[in-house]
Amino acid sequence: MSKIEWTHIPGYKGETWNPVVGCSVVSPGCANCYAMDKAGRHLDGNPTTPHYDGTTTVVKRRTVWTGKVAEAPDRTLTAPLRWRKPRAVFVNSMGDLFHEKVPDLWIDRVFAVMALCPQHIFMVLTKRPARMRAYLTQGDNEHGDFFERLSEAAVEISGSPCAGHVADIDFPLPNVWLGASAEDQRRADERIRDLLATTAAVRFVSFEPLLGAVDLTALDCGELFEGVSVRIDALSGYAGAERPMVDLGAKIDWVIAGGESGRGARPMHPDWVRALRDQCAEASTPFFFKQWGAYRPSDVAGEGAFPWGLCGPQMARLGKAKTGATLDGAAHRAFPAVDWSTDGRARRTERG
Repeated sequence: MSKIEWTHIPGYKGETWNPVVGCSVVSPGCANCYAMDKAGRHLDGNPTTPHYDGTTTVVKRRTVWTGKVAEAPDRTLTAPLRWRKPRAVFVNSMGDLFHEKVPDLWIDRVFAVMALCPQHIFMVLTKRPARMRAYLTQGDNEHGDFFERLSEAAVEISGSPCAGHVADIDFPLPNVWLGASAEDQRRADERIRDLLATTAAVRFVSFEPLLGAVDLTALDCGELFEGVSVRIDALSGYAGAERPMVDLGAKIDWVIAGGESGRGARPMHPDWVRALRDQCAEASTPFFFKQWGAYRPSDVAGEGAFPWGLCGPQMARLGKAKTGATLDGAAHRAFPAVDWSTDGRARRTERG
């Protein structure tokens, strides 16, 4: 079972799956990437994982991505086909499926496997939602090219012409959740607008590490929708300052937040995560607080303490194992509601 807590959806075994590996640094949230460190320490240069070779390098005694990406062996790609019991799968925890160097053909193969496994939930998280949006909307006919490529890849992977039936599945794929990762307001503005413009069964945002305050109720989404520059409430799916506001037909269904852990970790101000919690509560959006990370608020000044300005909270560096995941005395571990439908597919249910 994966140790990543937000894959622990009730009724599903948490799992990670890495059909593509490797990445590159694109924003401050990448600075202390656990996957980059893990790849450099244990996988790059390891004879048992040759596809990681060259994906990392060492700069000033720190492991960093080189920008090289690689496709995993076929046995890894097809692993979900052999998982019998339902799993909630974090797709590409060791890279970014929509990295600019990942060919469309590789993405086709990943989506084909996900389409062939309706018993699992697949959670795709990217820092490149513009590429994700472009990939899912390309073609002359709406989604036509996507399902044609999906069918071809499914037949190739399974070895059976019957696998071409994936073209009959409704769009969006009901068991594939699409997410964007952001660390502050600037990246939320840049990335969530593309996520909202991408059709998905469930849209989610991960603020881990959370490095600044974020207001999801007033995103600057430029002229993305109908050529009009508006402020968007990503949790309600409405835009515009005057009522009646425009219903965009899209909103964020799930919010994850957490602080940074490990070497070089940066503290997370408690007010940043409280604000996200309160925004989600107001909109009845499921909120998942993963961890404080290396630091948490403390009334005691001790070794490793980080004073947040003259009037800010005292942040104590205690390590992930001791900081925990409670916020103001409560755990927040909510998931989007999912039912087990009669055709064996995981589907999102409407919130009351």
